[in-house]
Amino acid sequence: MRKGLEKETLIKAIDAFKRRFIVVSPEFKILAAKRETSGMEHSAILGEYCYKVFYDRSSPCENCAVEASMDKGKPILMPKPEESLGLNEMPCYYAYPIDSGEEIEAFVSMDFDIPTRGGIEEKLLWSNAFLRNLIQNSVACVIAADKKGKILIFNKAAEKVFGYTEDQALNDIYIRDIYPDKVEYEVMQKLRSEEYGGKGRLRGYTVNILNKDGEAVPINLNASIIYENENEVATIGFFHDLREELRMKDELAKTQAQLIQAEKMSSVGKLAAGVAHQLNNPLGGITLFTKLVMEEYDLEEGAKEDLTRVLKDAERCRNIIRELLEFSRQTRDLKQPLNVNTKITRTMFLLEDQAIFQNITVEKDLQSSLPHVIADSQQLNHMLMNIILNAVQAMEEKGRLTIKSYTTAENDKVRIEISDTGPGIPEDVMPHIFEPFFTTKEEGEGTGLGLSLAYSIVENHGGSIIVKSKLGKGTTFIIDLPYTATSNGGDKSGD
Repeated sequence: MRKGLEKETLIKAIDAFKRRFIVVSPEFKILAAKRETSGMEHSAILGEYCYKVFYDRSSPCENCAVEASMDKGKPILMPKPEESLGLNEMPCYYAYPIDSGEEIEAFVSMDFDIPTRGGIEEKLLWSNAFLRNLIQNSVACVIAADKKGKILIFNKAAEKVFGYTEDQALNDIYIRDIYPDKVEYEVMQKLRSEEYGGKGRLRGYTVNILNKDGEAVPINLNASIIYENENEVATIGFFHDLREELRMKDELAKTQAQLIQAEKMSSVGKLAAGVAHQLNNPLGGITLFTKLVMEEYDLEEGAKEDLTRVLKDAERCRNIIRELLEFSRQTRDLKQPLNVNTKITRTMFLLEDQAIFQNITVEKDLQSSLPHVIADSQQLNHMLMNIILNAVQAMEEKGRLTIKSYTTAENDKVRIEISDTGPGIPEDVMPHIFEPFFTTKEEGEGTGLGLSLAYSIVENHGGSIIVKSKLGKGTTFIIDLPYTATSNGGDKSGD
């Protein structure tokens, strides 16, 4: 017989059980129960039928574990019928008989949840699917590879940046195929180093990768080595495409270049305007008194010729001042119909008598009756002057400068060609000539803003600018500007 303390402890253990625990007779009457069962005190349910107390039924429940245990004479586990389709857990009734050796006196009935194999498998499948969904929908490219370089994971973002489908990446290429010139070895060396984020980690490493077309794509790489029992088994990398970020930086640099150039031109314009006004007064006096001398005095023919030359040169100075004022006049992106030939002529009028043009032969082939383009007069001046001066400086002030204008009917553009006979542009320099602050000139001789500004002006006018160059042969800048459909040419309007 059990002693009092043992009985008391056993009853406390049963009362502490969190699920239902009752003892019923073969007639389904409750003989004993834990202190509180289904929110009811045990004293309130003793002697009652279990199916009446718990389910308000008039007969035993379907799938009754007590009834099944009574029939078979052994412990029985039965799923709850209304929840038996659950995959993660299976709520069950469990019953076993209490016998005295000769006959069954009662049955113990309890309920609890047990995990099912199907539930475990389903949960594992769900977890794997959820993890795959996270990786596939990551905004960063996620690529994982085993020790041999075989790709194991290749998400949607990686498909977009690299150009391979997931199937191609998993079956046709290795991780080394996305790196140029064995860069993958450098990446692995850095991963195994302590200097780039700790051993087995690489953070914020900028490197070029190769897409399917062989194009170099700048990316920011964060990577890790996957270990198993301290052995390297795989690597995983998160690749962030930097092209959009670099494009935005380039746009910002162009904007800064335009602001700098605009401020510079504004200062030059103010200075030029001030100087021009100061020169206009003495030029007016020179013209006036020269004419008075010629009218008031009877001069020798040689003296008259000299004074006529003075008047002619004074008038030329006034024309230069007028063009300088027009060139430096500040506008706010005022686009209107303009004749390109007039802008070329006026720009060359300001430049061709400068010292740097002394040994330059200028050839102009300008199509007559050229259609008007919609453009800002001052910006067009700046664009032409920057390209022409760049061409003359490239020839080291000796050579031939050719300027052409004509229409290209196939794409409704006015085309300007500015060619020089300079040394040409090296292939490694060509991709950078329109970049802000890029220059091949000696320090102090150039800011690297002229061609960048010209490119931005053409782009702002809906046009295009390309460069053709051969080493030792020279360079040609080709500018296409859209013209107005209603324009019929001429030299007026907007000038």
